[in-house]
Amino acid sequence: MTNSSDVKSISLGDLIGPKTVKAQVQVDNWEAAVEGVGQLLVAAGKIKVGYIAAMKRVLKEMGPYAVIAPGIVLLHARPEDGVLEPCLGLMTLKEGVPFGHPENDPVDLVFALGAVDKQAHILSLKALAELLGQAEFLRKLRAAATDRQLAEIFGTTV
Repeated sequence: MTNSSDVKSISLGDLIGPKTVKAQVQVDNWEAAVEGVGQLLVAAGKIKVGYIAAMKRVLKEMGPYAVIAPGIVLLHARPEDGVLEPCLGLMTLKEGVPFGHPENDPVDLVFALGAVDKQAHILSLKALAELLGQAEFLRKLRAAATDRQLAEIFGTTV
């Protein structure tokens, strides 16, 4: 068992990279958004394809709680649903789509988090939450026109 003195901080730069981001994607609905960001993580070898279905199932069972702020969804499922290594995917949308949240729809920033254990999950969420609370950071994400620009934001921010 790991005690708190053994816990290392998690850098988002270690979780997200050029293969796990996609800028300015057009999707028709929330299912396509989940599928798209999930496929980025599958193609990068970070999650198994079943993790995508698990993220959709969590949203259907729990409701739109994952829409954590205006325009932002943070998708996830349980580690045993198919996380191969800690990861974060991000897909920005050309036009926001509704996820069913009464105040925070439509969503145009689609994050997918894969953590291997609860402790890593919490540390990853903390690191991401700090950035998502910064208006300038969100503006840069939404303004990125290419995958490269999107990846560079994380390379220079974290």
